[in-house]
Amino acid sequence: MDDTERVNAMGLTLILSAAGCALLFFGIWGLTVTMPSKILIGFFPEDVQEKLQPRVNSLPFTWKTAAGWVILILFVTGYISLFVIAGIDGIRNGFTFLQLWVRFLIIGTVIKLFDIIGLDYFLLTKSHFFQHYFPETEGCEGWEQFGYNRKQQLRQIVMTLIGTLITAWICTFFQ
Repeated sequence: MDDTERVNAMGLTLILSAAGCALLFFGIWGLTVTMPSKILIGFFPEDVQEKLQPRVNSLPFTWKTAAGWVILILFVTGYISLFVIAGIDGIRNGFTFLQLWVRFLIIGTVIKLFDIIGLDYFLLTKSHFFQHYFPETEGCEGWEQFGYNRKQQLRQIVMTLIGTLITAWICTFFQ
């Protein structure tokens, strides 16, 4: 691989990373607005979950809920597509297992860092974004507790590492 190809490969990796961050933000926003499922409040701090319980217990199935499920399906499909595009490009360019893994790891790490810094820190604890959509949670201490979900984040970091290794390994079968 010559220098131009390396620059192009890194460019695509960074574009896919940025696309993953945008996808994550718009997915969170869309799911917050539509709240298609009780499952989603499980990602919030405990006191916020308690305040939202009456709302989610009475969730009717409406066009808004249906739109939420469509957003969720598009989000998952889009997220998987990022890695499929990265893998196909890597295979076409003759990437080794290590090069594929590094590409997937960069994409996954950038998205995870955006999740922790952009979403958990700024969106959750500083912006009052969620309180706009869930006014009944205004004043909950959970909105101020950055790191309330450390165990969940650590599990996701480990899963990112393992998932990127497995994805790179799967791609090597197509070379």
